[in-house]
This record gives sequence, C-alpha cells and structure tokens, in this order.
Amino acid sequence: MSDDALLASYAHCRRIVRDAASNFYYAFFLLPRPKRDAICALYAFMRRVDDVSDSPASPTLKQQGLAAWRSRLDAAVTGDLSLDPVLPALRDTLQRFSIPPRYLHDLISGAEMDLTVSVYPTFDRLREYCYRVAGTVGITCLHIFGSRSPHAHDLAEKLGIAFQLTNIIRDVPRDLAMGRVYLPEEDLAYFNCRPHDLTGTSPTPELEELLAFEADRAWEFYREGTALVPLVSVDSRAALWALVRIYSTLLARIEARGFDVFSSRVSLSKTEKAAVILRARLGWWNDSNALQERTRHRRRPGGPVLRRRAG
Repeated sequence: MSDDALLASYAHCRRIVRDAASNFYYAFFLLPRPKRDAICALYAFMRRVDDVSDSPASPTLKQQGLAAWRSRLDAAVTGDLSLDPVLPALRDTLQRFSIPPRYLHDLISGAEMDLTVSVYPTFDRLREYCYRVAGTVGITCLHIFGSRSPHAHDLAEKLGIAFQLTNIIRDVPRDLAMGRVYLPEEDLAYFNCRPHDLTGTSPTPELEELLAFEADRAWEFYREGTALVPLVSVDSRAALWALVRIYSTLLARIEARGFDVFSSRVSLSKTEKAAVILRARLGWWNDSNALQERTRHRRRPGGPVLRRRAG
C-alpha cells in the first residue's frame, strides 16, 4: 500500500465522520492529528457496520451485509485492503495502536443482535448488548488515547455503556418504530409499564419513573467511568473530558424535561457543543467537573431496593 493510498483512505474516513457530525466528531478536534485520524478510521468502520444494521433491507440481507463486513475486517487484518476505501486506514490504525480486531468482531456481533433480538428480559442481557455496541468503542478508543493504568480498560467500557444507556433513554420512540425495545422487561414489569406507555406523545407517570430509574443507572456508570479522564495520556484528556461532558449534558437535559423523549428528540445544538470544545481547548476544565450537574433529583419509590437493582 503506497503512502498516497493510505492518505486517501484516511481522508475518506474523515469525510465519513464529518458527514455524520456525531457527538464524537466535535471532540475529535481536541486530539493530535495522528490520534484524530485513527479515531476517524475506527468511526468510519463502525459507521459502515451501523449503516447495514439500520438500513431498510430485509433481515436476511442485513445479516449477509454484516457477514461481509466480518470478512472484510479479516481480509484487512491479513493485508487485503481492496474491498473498501476505509480498510487501509483501519488496518494502519489497528497496527499502529495495537488494537485487537476481536473488539470490532464484538461490535459486529452487537449489530447482529439488532437483527435477532427485539426485547431484553434483564439488564444483564442488555448490558451484554451495550458492551458489544458501545463498550467496544470505549475500549478501542482507549488504545488510541493511551493509558498505563490497569483499571483503564474497565473504566472505558463503563463510559461506553453510560453513553449507550443515554442513547437508549433518548431514543425510546425511534427504536420502537424500528421494532426494538431496549428497556429491560424486568424493569418494565416492576414499574407497571404497558406497551401503550411507549407509544404516546408524552411519558406516562409509570414510564417517567422507569426512565428515571434507567437514568440513575446510567449516572452510576458515568460516575465510575469518569475516573478514566486523568488516566489517559495528557494529549487525550481534553477530548475525553469533552465527550463525557457532552453526553452527560444530554442525559441531564432529558431529566430536566421530565423524560419527555416523545415531543422532540433531545439534543445539544452545534453552538452548545462548540462551547464545550472551546472550554476543553482553553483548559477551563478539570477531572472533577466532567459530568454535567444534574438539574433533576427525585427520590425513587422503594429506595434501597431500587439502588440494589441498579447496581
């Protein structure tokens, strides 16, 4: 592979990231160029996998598409980079930062779960899914951020799960429209939520309590995972801080709206994200203020029982 071909692959990955304009996109700017390009290569591959899973194609065609990406990943690792423009940059990133390909295989397994699993009986089962589609993202990014701490791997996984739980809470109506309910059935039953509670134009009292419980669970993952910020390499801390700040602000906003995720999709504006990035770039942050302050504090019925379930 020539240098020009590799540079073209990285440029292609950057375009994919720019066009997606996800929350990750803004934080990428805080990384030094080699790490930023590596994150873009990972993101571009993950975007390809997500696009297959979320396409309107039949389950059979989606399964075939995901199997094809498994084959492309394996081919890239062994040196065949001809099957997609993102693969040269991906292989270079995996080699440069010593990222085991098994995490990307786990990610594909998570996408496959979306084709065969529409409900999750327990949180343990949901956590397995969250690890595959989001914990793996945290772990692979950790290889790029850099850390010598033996605790970093576990903390990166927890942050990924925190981000995914935030997405699950925000996207209840969107996911339901795709035939997916990620809220654990055991929690739906505990809070007496019925199917029609998920299809309204505003949250019922039962659903609001359920989403508040799931938010508490997400905050616990945030509190534990945020300990990763001072453990990554100095040149990556601002980017990780910004990611945590953006996602935790999203969850705090959902809480402040009384968990109304039906009337409109909760998000941060480009200006708000840019303000977080500016604060991070100027050094107006520290390890203790990565999490957005919660504006909604409610006592859950059942007290210690629910706290034990959240753990």
